[in-house]
Amino acid sequence: MAGQQLYIEKLIIIIMKKRWIVLALGGSMLIAMLWNSTPAISGFFHGILDPVLVPFFNWNVLYAMTFLVLAISIVMTLVQKYGTDQDEMRAIKKRQKELQVEMKKYKDHPEKLMELNKEQFEFMGKMMKSSMGTIVYTAVPIVLLFRWLNDYFSAVEGVRLLGLSWFWFYLIATMIFSTVFRKVLKVD
Repeated sequence: MAGQQLYIEKLIIIIMKKRWIVLALGGSMLIAMLWNSTPAISGFFHGILDPVLVPFFNWNVLYAMTFLVLAISIVMTLVQKYGTDQDEMRAIKKRQKELQVEMKKYKDHPEKLMELNKEQFEFMGKMMKSSMGTIVYTAVPIVLLFRWLNDYFSAVEGVRLLGLSWFWFYLIATMIFSTVFRKVLKVD
């Protein structure tokens, strides 16, 4: 427990040192919260996205949503690939696998297990620190797009995408596309 609390405290310190990350996440959350109560915010973004996306969605909602998820998955994968140190990420993942094997060997030795657990927490902090930068580039656009999609599908009732709501379709399709793109582009 003390090791986990120390890890969380270190993570908070890392995040606070990276104020731009906090500002980006805070800004995206503020936009999401004010979307319905401040018509100027939603109106501004509808003015930009409606002329581009509505005709495409009105033509064929399944194709439009699939293409949108495909595009988002490609962009997110590329941002992650070029926004993180891939060699460092591979080394961390390799070491984490080694630690898991060692932890299985020493499951009856609490002292050694605690030492290995501490090392694993340190690696999780490094991975989190490395990947947080990419969130800055993607948080606000994704939140805006989600709010727009919610408005669009709320206005067009009864639309199902392969039997799923837009959110579940987005979530499942993103997992599939992202997995494929991560393998093809060798992103860790």
